[in-house]
Amino acid sequence: MDKEIYQGLNRVFEQNIEAALITVTSALGSTPRKPGAKLLVFADGTTIGTIGGGCGEAEAKQEAFNVIVAHTSKIYYLNMTSDVVEEEGMVCGGIMGLFIDYLGHQSSLEEINLNRDYLSALKSDNNPILVTVIEAVEERLVGKKLFVKNGGDVLGDLGSENLNRVALESVEAGGGGFYPLLISLDSKFELCDPSITKAAFRLMIEPPTTVVQLLIIGAGHLVQPLVTMSKILGYEVTVIDDRPLVSSNRFYEADRIICGNFERDLNAININSQTFVVIVTSGSYSDKVCLRKVINRPARYIGMMGSYRKVKALKAELEEEGVSGVSLQKLYSPIGLKIGAETPAEMAVSILGQLIKVQKQLA
Repeated sequence: MDKEIYQGLNRVFEQNIEAALITVTSALGSTPRKPGAKLLVFADGTTIGTIGGGCGEAEAKQEAFNVIVAHTSKIYYLNMTSDVVEEEGMVCGGIMGLFIDYLGHQSSLEEINLNRDYLSALKSDNNPILVTVIEAVEERLVGKKLFVKNGGDVLGDLGSENLNRVALESVEAGGGGFYPLLISLDSKFELCDPSITKAAFRLMIEPPTTVVQLLIIGAGHLVQPLVTMSKILGYEVTVIDDRPLVSSNRFYEADRIICGNFERDLNAININSQTFVVIVTSGSYSDKVCLRKVINRPARYIGMMGSYRKVKALKAELEEEGVSGVSLQKLYSPIGLKIGAETPAEMAVSILGQLIKVQKQLA
């Protein structure tokens, strides 16, 4: 979840005010934002986040006000193909599915406490996966939620044992992506294709964040352009090095800079399925230390700078020391796409190209 949205939601529950959270659930055709984008609309008209701007967002915002007045969550389909949209310069030609969730003191105490628990789990790095009923034949079920922490603990209830079962099975099967996953069910709670069979229920499964968390281990010349380009892409960047004299001025765009001990500091960093790890330390020994620390963590991507010969030797050493060869197979090294990169900036482009490819599940 975006930091600003997270902070806005905290404000909603700390100050006991009303708001509506808009989440893009689906995108058909050309649309300005993809599934997972969020817009938080407060009752006073202020907003946080965006689902694309322009008149399309204005229409969604009006529907959010309707939700706040009615105190009832709903699904809404935003048609971006009308002449009005084209006049605004937004020739998108697509349709966005939006779930507009009512948040406020008119919710039940159970719902308020669950939302607070969910935000607390996000803050505590429990990487909760949230499941929400966005459509149901029984209107009372719309907006029901549960979430699953990374340890397997489940909080909340979808209002139906069958829905709870399907939700937990779906989370276990593939709830760790970067974008919301939509599950359609028929009246017998079996998975169905909504284009063929009318869905009786639809569930939205959301990862803890849609923001790439990039952990850069090392602070050499390559890292400065890597940090700059990563921030342009919207990544949340942490740079860690074992040299205490590494200047923060070189990496001022990074979200966090840690200078200390690789082994100790890597133990303290939360590495999850939304984390991409890039190892570019100053030597083979530190590469080995860091790779050993992260290779069995649930990172989406682990890449390491080095020649084929160096990497092969390092892998052999780690296997002799008991590291699983299967685990080592997920290492991307030599790192980056083969584009003939030579300069630090070109190498940064090569690495980020590979990260994007993995993020989009093309590799």
